[in-house]
Amino acid sequence: MTALLPDEQPWDVVVVGAGPAGLTAATYLARFRRRVLVLDGGPSRAGWIPESHNTPGFPNGIGGPALLARLCEQALAFGAVARSGRVDELQRTPDGFRLGGSFGFINVPAVLLATGVVDHLPPIPGLEAAIRDSRVRMCPICDAFEAVDSRIAVLTDSDLGEREANFLRTYSADVEVLLVGEAHDCPGKRIALEDLRLDGQGMVLRQGGEPERRFDHLYLALGCAAQSGLAVAAGARQDELNNLIVDAHQMTSVDGLYAAGDVVRGLNQIAVGVGEAAIAATAIHNRLRGAG
Repeated sequence: MTALLPDEQPWDVVVVGAGPAGLTAATYLARFRRRVLVLDGGPSRAGWIPESHNTPGFPNGIGGPALLARLCEQALAFGAVARSGRVDELQRTPDGFRLGGSFGFINVPAVLLATGVVDHLPPIPGLEAAIRDSRVRMCPICDAFEAVDSRIAVLTDSDLGEREANFLRTYSADVEVLLVGEAHDCPGKRIALEDLRLDGQGMVLRQGGEPERRFDHLYLALGCAAQSGLAVAAGARQDELNNLIVDAHQMTSVDGLYAAGDVVRGLNQIAVGVGEAAIAATAIHNRLRGAG
């Protein structure tokens, strides 16, 4: 994506975030014949996906990078514009919003935030490569089916690990919770991160004089942080987990500021995010034409 050019203004809508939710919203808005700009502030969480088999329309699976490329191609084909740009500030104005960042400043009537979440990742050597080849997994809802009857470890620092383990026991009887950090009253086997080592087949646990334990997959249950700071600074409300609170049309508590995808609620599913994006884009279009 190229840099933002000053003569490309004005825009009807700016979408902040170029993941599945943001790009879906851009497609809808472009097909509504709105001048829509997508600001891509960095890699999407969807780019971690080695191959998704629960994304609608892809029965043989699709990788995250390929899915993002298709979504971007679709949005651009209908006239959306995508540019690299980090948004550092968002302010309400009498006519809409003022966005400031690496691109300078943009004034726009409506904004859709699809800023997603950032996963809490443990400092394990080789972790990123292991995520990309499915030895380490992030989402039981997305890919537990691919781990049927496998040896599974769930790494956690809270009772979230036991909840995910119980979910995974639908798929495998061999699930063990590995507990790190300061939470001493949570169920699981307490370990140190240095006891874990990734190899070509999965994960190895070596702890003291105990027998070596091998796992086919390591699931991370360390939580994530919603990227809600821009909206909150503009006055938007969030829940106790920092997810943005929205109405039935995906509008935050700030008039004209919409949000979709992982930044809104904790299910963190592509299908949910694109559905919310369609709702938000339609509401924004109706708002701009004075119908809602």
